[in-house]
Amino acid sequence: MAPTHGSFAHPLSRRGLLTAGAVAAGAALAGPPAAAAGRPAVIPLPDGFRPEGITIGGGPYAYLGSLGDGSIYRADLRTGAGRIVSTGPGTPSVGLKLDDRGRLFVAGRGEGARVVDARSGEILASYVLSTTTPTFANDVFLTPGAAWFTDSYRPALYALPLGRHGRLPGADDVVTIPLGGAWSQVPGEVVNANGITRTPDGSALLVVQSGVGALHRVDPRTGITELVDLGDAAPLTNGDGLLLIGRTLYVVQNRQNAVDVFTLAADGRSGVFRRRITDPAFDVPTTVAAHRDRLYLPNARFTTTPTPGTTYDIVSVPK
Repeated sequence: MAPTHGSFAHPLSRRGLLTAGAVAAGAALAGPPAAAAGRPAVIPLPDGFRPEGITIGGGPYAYLGSLGDGSIYRADLRTGAGRIVSTGPGTPSVGLKLDDRGRLFVAGRGEGARVVDARSGEILASYVLSTTTPTFANDVFLTPGAAWFTDSYRPALYALPLGRHGRLPGADDVVTIPLGGAWSQVPGEVVNANGITRTPDGSALLVVQSGVGALHRVDPRTGITELVDLGDAAPLTNGDGLLLIGRTLYVVQNRQNAVDVFTLAADGRSGVFRRRITDPAFDVPTTVAAHRDRLYLPNARFTTTPTPGTTYDIVSVPK
């Protein structure tokens, strides 16, 4: 199916799929978290915060969004200290990514997306991604040419095309790309498209379909998908956040309290299962980000009834 769009012709060229910056390489090993070089292995978050997404830039700071009121929290990975840097609008913040200009691109569930200045907390722009309900903007991935958002309730991706020097698009320039090919949407308010990243060679996008445990390779120009051949690996049940480092793909499976690790072909059409990461401190981790020699995962604790006093944290495991 052809993409529908506003005045912008298309958010990507082949070059545009390449990532904007390098990500630290490495792989995590199973086992209980242990501090390394004095850094905490478990970082507490504010009581009642309800984290879901996490992103880490070049500095030693993680940013997390609240499913409760949408606030953004910054945690110092060296000390474990942190603070709210942007008070929420009262609606959820789900997936988020930090660009090299200090801007956070935030998926807002039913409220579309917004861009937040990570330093001041100012909301720089807000976007309606879909006028069709129900809609669930779940996760986001950045390329030099666009910010890509998944919708867990609709078979579509949304792109915010970025202009020269990262200029943000206008409100009417959101690009909607319907998903076709191998994609089979589970109807109703069921989590379908969730985590998103790119293929190692930057030629396509990768999207995990949570409810059916499948990984899809998506042509960003047409929305046509094909299933990634993962061999004899078990289904990616409750697949959530994705992290690509080189050709290594980490797939968080939230209610499994596990992260499956694959080596992908350069074009992302196939992968080989390498190992499963588990940890006693995991309590429904949803997403993963990397800094130096460690991986960081927020515990969303979906099996615990949230209250203002419910405790939450980030678990760090060594690469």
